[in-house]
Amino acid sequence: MSKKKILVTGANGQLGSEINELANTFSDFEFLFTDRSQLSISDENAVNDFFDKHQPDFCINCAAYTAVDKAEDPAELPLVETINADAAGFVAKACAKYHTRFIHISTDYVFDGIGTEPYKEYDKTEPVSVYGITKLKGEQNALKYTDVVIIRTAWVYSAFGKNFVKTMMRLMQDKTQINVVSDQYGTPTYAADLASAIMQIIVSENWQPGIYHYTNEGKINWHEFALAIKELIKSDCDIKAIPSIQYPTPAKRPAWSVLDKTKIKEVYNIKIPDWKESLAVCIGTMKEY
Repeated sequence: MSKKKILVTGANGQLGSEINELANTFSDFEFLFTDRSQLSISDENAVNDFFDKHQPDFCINCAAYTAVDKAEDPAELPLVETINADAAGFVAKACAKYHTRFIHISTDYVFDGIGTEPYKEYDKTEPVSVYGITKLKGEQNALKYTDVVIIRTAWVYSAFGKNFVKTMMRLMQDKTQINVVSDQYGTPTYAADLASAIMQIIVSENWQPGIYHYTNEGKINWHEFALAIKELIKSDCDIKAIPSIQYPTPAKRPAWSVLDKTKIKEVYNIKIPDWKESLAVCIGTMKEY
């Protein structure tokens, strides 16, 4: 009996890399890891040709334009729209045509960030940045063409790629004092945990399309996140808490990014680790590297 195939787009990103780390523990599947050079999902013909040739059973779309501030540059808008919005539709249409189960990764940025309770999947979406607007269009395009599992996540970090944890570790080594905003709240997501949850969804006998939220458990601000990193790496760096107004960025950041994970836990029986536990695991992994 031939192995079922899992196509992973954006394979060189944080989540794609973590899925790759897990792949050898799922010997019943054949993984097709692709980056832009192997499969440009913004090219509808290329997507159709790839699906026609390989006919994957599952597709995990990790590909995205994630440079949130750069996305605010009007010159970048066509590229951001193509990757985050149009491409999701191209992949969804191909998934529908070839009976491929589609998992699409989205973001907390689809919300306006002015909430006070953890966002549920059905709460009103009102993005305030180009990144958020285009990712919401991507969700809508995916839902238009196929029965998709959309997973919104936030504050992603990993031993791979660029992220807050690695930036903080570097700054704490190079500087005696740094400033970190303390009025933006959310929950970090260790990409390895999200990768594990995605694989649990794939192997389950309970495929239920829809929108789901996934981050680690807990609620903190960026300053508290930095302090936890400091503690784990035993740094002497002085970390000052500042308001967002003292750290202006081209893209508006959500002040509140806490996501409610009840649905994914109940539907797929997924156990979600606490953020601090997962942070310790990730930093331990980086030390091994």
